[in-house]
Amino acid sequence: MNALVRRAVARAGIPCLWRGKCFSSGNEPAESNRVTPMLRHLMYKIKSTGPITVAEYMKEVLTNPAKGYYVHHDMLGEKGDFITSPEISQIFGELLGIWFVSEWMTSGKSPAFQLVELGPGRGTLTGDILRVFSQLGSVLKTCDISIHLVEVSQKLSEIQAQVLTEEKLPVERDAESLVYMKGVTKSGIPVSWYRDLKDVPKGYSFYLAHEFFDVLPVHKFQKTPQGWREVLVDIDPQVSDKLRFVLAPCATPAEAFIQHDERRDHVEVCPDAGIIIQELSQRIASTGGAALIADYGHDGTKTDTFRGFCGHQLHDVLTAPGTADLTADVDFSYLRRMVQGKVASLGPVEQQTFLKNMGIDVRLKVLLDKADEPSMKRQLLQGYDMLMNPQKMGERFNFFALLPHQRLHGASQERNARQSKTPASSVAGFDDLVWQ
Repeated sequence: MNALVRRAVARAGIPCLWRGKCFSSGNEPAESNRVTPMLRHLMYKIKSTGPITVAEYMKEVLTNPAKGYYVHHDMLGEKGDFITSPEISQIFGELLGIWFVSEWMTSGKSPAFQLVELGPGRGTLTGDILRVFSQLGSVLKTCDISIHLVEVSQKLSEIQAQVLTEEKLPVERDAESLVYMKGVTKSGIPVSWYRDLKDVPKGYSFYLAHEFFDVLPVHKFQKTPQGWREVLVDIDPQVSDKLRFVLAPCATPAEAFIQHDERRDHVEVCPDAGIIIQELSQRIASTGGAALIADYGHDGTKTDTFRGFCGHQLHDVLTAPGTADLTADVDFSYLRRMVQGKVASLGPVEQQTFLKNMGIDVRLKVLLDKADEPSMKRQLLQGYDMLMNPQKMGERFNFFALLPHQRLHGASQERNARQSKTPASSVAGFDDLVWQ
């Protein structure tokens, strides 16, 4: 197994079971348990106000404006803390680009659309999708396309601009504006940066969230004889400069997010994910388009998935906060509930199924036939294995989509349905891809 594969498998790793009432964060080597600026900040906060929720801990560690992990780190790629699918193989982004074009065509070829990516990483995925848009220029030539990136990290937004924009046209910057950066892509498409989805203009849009929801803050709950109790982060009284998990002595407000018929004894809930799903659903119901969500996750079956990554290795979540990525698997059953019937939802389906339906095998053969160097062929095959192998990302990664109800059931699709053997309700990836 090469280094790239080992790192991505670690990112997908299954965490240990919940540790019960002991709640020690583990026995880490002394050198890894150093006092970071974020740890000092958190200890001051806890001493002032008492134990904090896991959600507040995640939010502070990842997005604190002064010390947050995402705000100041380039955490992706070989030198970062984890590697994502777009960094593994260009095929991944190309097939997602085809998905958006397929949905645009099937839904009536709107004269304009926005491509909105939440948490664009290094910009690799949007870059691969834009390459597909350029290759299908004859299909999209009458469509006015714009790119809108939702990114809180100044460091990453600068990297995205380097990857995506035309060097000869300088990027406009205005830190005080809702649109804090503007530019033009190498293919001539306008691109804008925002800190919040709510700031993105409303209109016919395709939304993409790849490994975005898994870093949103989660509240963790343990079932006890006294009922549900929230897991909190406190200072360890036995060890100076160390944090530990404790249980809240009584019910907390976030308990309202737990289902009344919940059967698991430990659950994670993510109110921020619910808010974003409701915003996406409202937008798609009002102005059309679709959302494609791809992430590590489950359909309401897993319990403790909260974990950390540093240098491509699993990392104790309470050790040296601010130096490692924190993540929790997405509960797709919760996302489905948060849609509240405003739009239709599809999935989750496993990544290997989605990509096979999108034609990954055909695309791999084309690229292998074009590859002259043996090293390039090896890289393509290793990337394919990483994406599709059930023991790697093939089954651990899932796709989930939001679409207008009329896209699946409406009479507006009758004309397209008559022209194709594919029923109007067929959606690429969740069914076989068939060009209209």
